[in-house]
Amino acid sequence: MKLTLLDKPTLERLYAQEMCADFPKSELKPLGAILRLMDMGQYEPLLAEEHGEPAGYAMMWLLPNGEGALLEYLGILRQKRNEGLGSKLLNLLAARYGQILGEAEAPCSNNQIENDLRHRRIAFYLRNGYRVLDYQCALFGVRFHCLYHGPETEDRKVEAMHHGVYAGYFSPAHMARYIQLPLNPGEAVRPAPEWVEEFVENGVSSQYFQLDLL
Repeated sequence: MKLTLLDKPTLERLYAQEMCADFPKSELKPLGAILRLMDMGQYEPLLAEEHGEPAGYAMMWLLPNGEGALLEYLGILRQKRNEGLGSKLLNLLAARYGQILGEAEAPCSNNQIENDLRHRRIAFYLRNGYRVLDYQCALFGVRFHCLYHGPETEDRKVEAMHHGVYAGYFSPAHMARYIQLPLNPGEAVRPAPEWVEEFVENGVSSQYFQLDLL
């Protein structure tokens, strides 16, 4: 298996054909936000190829100063699943980035099928050398377990890196409203509206935010 950086047209096709089917709308950020992070040099969309054929993908939000990356989205193409390719892909990512932060939706749904899926997803990461950190987070109204793969043993240092990824992109107002990191024990998850894109002209660049739908 090998990893290849995606160009924008290929990423756009992958987003429409695979990611929109693989992730619920509440967890999938707008394509425009991903493209902006790419333009800022903070994001690497990767295609995994096995025997010369597309097999999966990973969307990596880079940590400052080359410290590693946040694994935002990981997927194996539907026709390639159940072949052990997910573990291969995680191994390649670990070799590429050194340390990786992750988020897996916490098992709290009343839907038992969905809950079982979330448990299996976390178990998959544990089998591949990740550990569940001692804090959770809530991002745009969705609760997540926080995961880590790498040499750091102190959860507070990982938490600071994790928080810094979002604080380096979102405004303080959006951080206060939409990013609960960490999510304190007993703290309620703040509801959030659906993702929509807003073009904000500030003389330098545009930004995409999650906004209230009135």
